[in-house]
Amino acid sequence: MSQADHPSNSSRRSFLTSSVAGAAVAGAVAVTAGCAVPSSFNERPKSKLQYGPLSVDKPFDDLRSYIAALEERGLVLRIEKLDQDAYEMTALMYRLVEEHGWTRAPALLVEHIKINGQWVKGPVIANHQGHWHSEAITFGLDPVANDPRASYRKAIDYMSTKLDKGIYEPIDPVVVSAQQAPCKEVIITGDNIDLNQFAFIQSNPADGGRYIDTGSIFTEDPELGMNYGTYRCQIHGPRTISVNSEPNQSAWKHFMAAKERGEKSVPVSIVVGQDPYVWIVSGSRVVNRVLQKGKINELAVAGGIRGKALETIKSESNNLMIPAHAEIVIEGVVMLDHPALPEGPFGEMMGYMGPQKSDNFTMRVDTVTHRKNPWVLNVFTGVTRGYTVAPTAALYNKSFQKLVPQLIEIHSPLHAPGITYVRIKKTKAGQGLRAGKILSKIVPIYKLVMVFDEDVDILDQWQVDNAIAARWQPEDAYAIVQGRGMPLDPSLAGQGPDYPASKLVIDATRPLAAEGRTTEFAKRNRDWLNELAPDAISNVNKQYAELITGGNKW
Repeated sequence: MSQADHPSNSSRRSFLTSSVAGAAVAGAVAVTAGCAVPSSFNERPKSKLQYGPLSVDKPFDDLRSYIAALEERGLVLRIEKLDQDAYEMTALMYRLVEEHGWTRAPALLVEHIKINGQWVKGPVIANHQGHWHSEAITFGLDPVANDPRASYRKAIDYMSTKLDKGIYEPIDPVVVSAQQAPCKEVIITGDNIDLNQFAFIQSNPADGGRYIDTGSIFTEDPELGMNYGTYRCQIHGPRTISVNSEPNQSAWKHFMAAKERGEKSVPVSIVVGQDPYVWIVSGSRVVNRVLQKGKINELAVAGGIRGKALETIKSESNNLMIPAHAEIVIEGVVMLDHPALPEGPFGEMMGYMGPQKSDNFTMRVDTVTHRKNPWVLNVFTGVTRGYTVAPTAALYNKSFQKLVPQLIEIHSPLHAPGITYVRIKKTKAGQGLRAGKILSKIVPIYKLVMVFDEDVDILDQWQVDNAIAARWQPEDAYAIVQGRGMPLDPSLAGQGPDYPASKLVIDATRPLAAEGRTTEFAKRNRDWLNELAPDAISNVNKQYAELITGGNKW
C-alpha cells in the first residue's frame, strides 16, 4: 500500500457540486477549524444537479461505478487532500450536514488523507448513500428533479414492487474465477500485512483509535448458516483487530455457538468497499426473519434487491464466499481463547460517545486481498445517514399493515434514532394510539412514536411539527408503554441485558367526535388555497421554478 507524496494546493482537482457550493461549502470550510483549503476552493465552477439517463451501467457491480453515477449526478464533493490528524474530514462532514441537512448533503471523496503524520493515498469516501436522490440512483431510477423527498418515495414504491409475499425474492450468486475478481488483484499474507498502511481513519479524537467501520463481517455456522453484517472493528496492530458484534447479533451467535462446541477459533472474512446492495443488506433489516426461516444466503438477498445475481469468489484462506468486486477483503480467525483486548470508546449512531469495552472478540489477520489502489469507505457514525433505507421502508410498510390495517407509511429519521413517524388513514376513534402502541412494542428502536393523519407528509419536518402543535392535546392523546430498547441508546446505560425501556406514543391525528371533539376540526390554510385557487401552486411552479429552487442545489 503506497503512500502518496504531499499533494500541493495548486493540484487540487475541480469537483462536482451544486450551485450552492460557493456559499454553503465555503461557509463549511470557513467554520471548520484548521482546514487548509485555499481561497480558490470557493471559486471553482459550479454545476447543477443532473437529471436524465446515466452513462454508467446499472445495477452497479462495485463501489466505483456507484460513485461514478453519483458524481455524474453532481452529488459528490471531491477534495484532493485533508489532514485527518487535525480531523479535517470529520469537521467538513459535520459542516456539510449542518449546512444541507442529513438528506441533502453530498458524498465526500478525499483523494489523499493524512494519518499519523503520513499522507496516505485514498480515496476515502463518506456519506455515499446519504442524499435522498441516492435512494433512487441506487436502483437505477432517475431522481425527481428538485424534489429529493419524491426521489426517496419513488425508490420505496419501486422496492415495494419487488416484495413477494413479504420478502425480497433471492437471486442466487454466481461464482467467478480469480481473473474475473478484482478483489484478488493483490494478495498479502502473514507478516507482510500491515493494516495501518491502508486509509482507515480515526473519525473522532475521542474514539479509541483507527477503525474499519464499514466492514461486512462474513461468518458461517453449521446450524445457523452464512451471515454477514456491519460491525465496527478497531485496529490494534498490523494484524490484530477487535470485532464488535453485540449480544444476540448473528456473528455473536456464531462465535458463541462455536465456543460452546469447544472450538478455539472461527474463520472470518471482512469485506470493505462493497457494492451498494451488499452494503444495504449488511447494515439493515431487509431479511424478513418472521417469514424466512432456516439458513438464508444473504448474498442471494442482495442479488434480489439488485435484480441480478452477484458475482462471488471464495476467500483466499477460508471457505467463505465473498463479493468478487469488493475493494478489500481482510481474512483471518476470531480467536475464542484469546484474552480480550480493550475496544473503544467509539462515537455511536445516537450521536454520543459509546463506552470502552473489555470483552470484545479478537481477530488475527492472516490474509488481505485487494484491488489495485483500493478505495476505503468510512461512515461517520452519528453524523451522516449510513445506507439506502428504501428496501427496509418498503418492507416495514407492507409487513406492518397486517397488524395496523390503517397504516400508510412509516418514517424513522436516521438523524434521530428512536423517533418514528407513522402515517395512517384514520377512520375510527382510538386508531392512532393503537397503531403507536403496537409498533413501539415490536421494534426496539421505536422509543418515541408519533402518529399522523394521511394528509401530513411525515418526510417534511415542518408538517410534522405543525401537526403536533395544532392537532395534539396531551391529556388524552398519549400513552407510555413498556418494551425492549436499543443497546446503543445512551439513556439506557446499565439497563442490560434485555434493555427494558419505556416508550412514548403521541397521537397527533385529528380528534374525532367519539374522542371528545365537539366541533369540526379547522381546515388548513394551504387546503383552502388548493380548494379555492386550484391552479395557483402549479402556475408559479411553471413560471418561477428557477427562483423557487435557487437554480441548483444538492
